[in-house]
Amino acid sequence: MKFIDEVRIKVKAGDGGRGCVSFRREKFVPRGGPNGGDGGDGGDVVVIADAQVITLLDLRYQKQYRAGRGEHGRGKDQHGKRGEDRVIVVPVGTLVREAGTGEILADLKSAGQRAVVAKGGQGGRGNARFATSTNRSPRRAQPGLPGQERDLEVELRLLADVGIIGLPNVGKSTLIAAISAARPKIADYAFTTLVPNLGVAGYGEEKSCVVADIPGLIEGAHRGEGLGDKFLRHVSRTSLLIHMLDASKIAPENPLADWVAVNREIELYDPALMEKPQIAVANKIDLAEARAHVPLLRESFARLSVPFCAISAATGEGLQEFRRLLALEWERAKAKKGEERVAVGV
Repeated sequence: MKFIDEVRIKVKAGDGGRGCVSFRREKFVPRGGPNGGDGGDGGDVVVIADAQVITLLDLRYQKQYRAGRGEHGRGKDQHGKRGEDRVIVVPVGTLVREAGTGEILADLKSAGQRAVVAKGGQGGRGNARFATSTNRSPRRAQPGLPGQERDLEVELRLLADVGIIGLPNVGKSTLIAAISAARPKIADYAFTTLVPNLGVAGYGEEKSCVVADIPGLIEGAHRGEGLGDKFLRHVSRTSLLIHMLDASKIAPENPLADWVAVNREIELYDPALMEKPQIAVANKIDLAEARAHVPLLRESFARLSVPFCAISAATGEGLQEFRRLLALEWERAKAKKGEERVAVGV
């Protein structure tokens, strides 16, 4: 799998250069005094979000990153040059944590955003800094301080507006292919989707949203069973969830069994994800047994006050109604997100 969304790396910022012990010695200049320069600061390790990068593949093969050391000070009050920064380019949506403590060092949500994850060491002072009225010939200088050294966990969370979730083989990839230009692999077996797929779905006049197709969830996904647990992190940045159901496999005695099972896994993974609004979408109504279950599902979701629509992603039936519902709920989710930002002063 070439989609890499989690790696662990080691970074080392540059050490500071040492200060210099030197004295001015020139003809006809008695008691020239100290003129040792300061050492340069070490370079920082910096992460920068780039919209042209989509995975953490490069970080998988290079595990160590080191910034440049500061130059040592020299005589004649010459200060050392600052060390070169080490820049690590990552996709937009990358989260950087310190491996030992779990402290979040950077959350890069926009292109061009940057953060220092390891600070370079300060350069040492030369002996010219220590001259006083009582000590005119100091013979000491400071060594440079070491740069920070850290083990980092780098995690990519896709910046999608809407996430499509559900059990394996319910038609999530078929839907994203029907409403966007994305062309994911589609086949009649479970776990066809091995990596998240992104597509841009248009609605209204010149309006659109980014939709992510998340690999199918199964019971026990929060414990690592199946594939979905590897990608549930990508749901965390979405504002709206499309919960797809295979209407042909609904049990009339318990029509919401699949809905409850998937939501249970999401809640066990992260209870905060359950606060996101959801749209229930019954798929495969081109099949007779699925179409027969639609009234039961519509009634069940009406009792839960969950928006519902029935579609056939394969034939396109019901997609116009789905787009209207998606536009309505996405606009509501955007408005709610804007209110929350205002409330916290962002």
